Amino acid sequence: MSTTTSSRQPHTSFPTPLPATPSGDRPVSWGAIIAGATAAAALTLILLVLGTGLGFSAVSPWSGQGASAFTVGVSAVLWLTFTQIAASGLGGYLAGRLRHRRQPDTGNDEIYFRDTAHGFISWALATVVMAGLLTSAIGGLVGGSVQATSQLAGGAAAVAGTAVPAAGMASQRGTTDEGTGGGMEYFVDALFRRDAGNTTGPDESAPPSAEVGRIFVNAARQGSLNPEDARYVAQLASQRTGITQAEAEKRVNDGFARMQAQAEALENAARDAADQARKAAASSSLWLFVSLLLAAFSASLAATWGGRQRDLA
Repeated sequence: MSTTTSSRQPHTSFPTPLPATPSGDRPVSWGAIIAGATAAAALTLILLVLGTGLGFSAVSPWSGQGASAFTVGVSAVLWLTFTQIAASGLGGYLAGRLRHRRQPDTGNDEIYFRDTAHGFISWALATVVMAGLLTSAIGGLVGGSVQATSQLAGGAAAVAGTAVPAAGMASQRGTTDEGTGGGMEYFVDALFRRDAGNTTGPDESAPPSAEVGRIFVNAARQGSLNPEDARYVAQLASQRTGITQAEAEKRVNDGFARMQAQAEALENAARDAADQARKAAASSSLWLFVSLLLAAFSASLAATWGGRQRDLA
């Protein structure tokens, strides 16, 4: 009977299964990492909203009121750094505290490394999430500044050549924008301005503003006023205002020089704005880099504290 039974036994042999790894000895606890990253992202959002409200309450559009631009900038940097450290520290602590308990056969160095890694990964996940949610804000802080710098730097050299022809075209259309006393119309009209005490009977017809505007536009592009054009414009000004030819030529040269000085001032202002935007973009990027490094260190260190409290509990 026993022989028959043994003959019915299958001859296939199965390998001996390996012992199951205890659940508490998993090297990575994704649940703890996600929990820490979620808490860090939420606290970051809350602190950013609070910082925005405090910032708007501290500034004022009126001169002499509210905090200065330097104070607001320093406060924003300090608040951003505090936000990164506090939120990342909370996320790292939760990631380390909620991780699986240590096993008796796991060394202290390995436990320390795993806790630190959990805090770092939690910070990295929270940073990626916040970068995705606040793309517009980060782009306005860094990308927008860089874009403004490139646009201003590229257009600074063309400011004079753009502002003057635009005003010249307005003169050609016979229109004058009110409130734009620094445009081409102002300098052209100044040439044909009649002195209050001049009663010698000047020409009362409409001044040739469009023609003189085209002459000034061409001279602005070339960088100097042609002597023949200056003499011709002076003749028109003399006929219109009743002043002598010499006085008219002096008025033409002085008016063109003033126009060139204003165009150069506009160009310098544009270059200064471009330089300020470049410095702001560089400072923002560097401080953001420093705050992110401090946040990574805070998350890793807090994770080790959380792991120590977990093992002692």
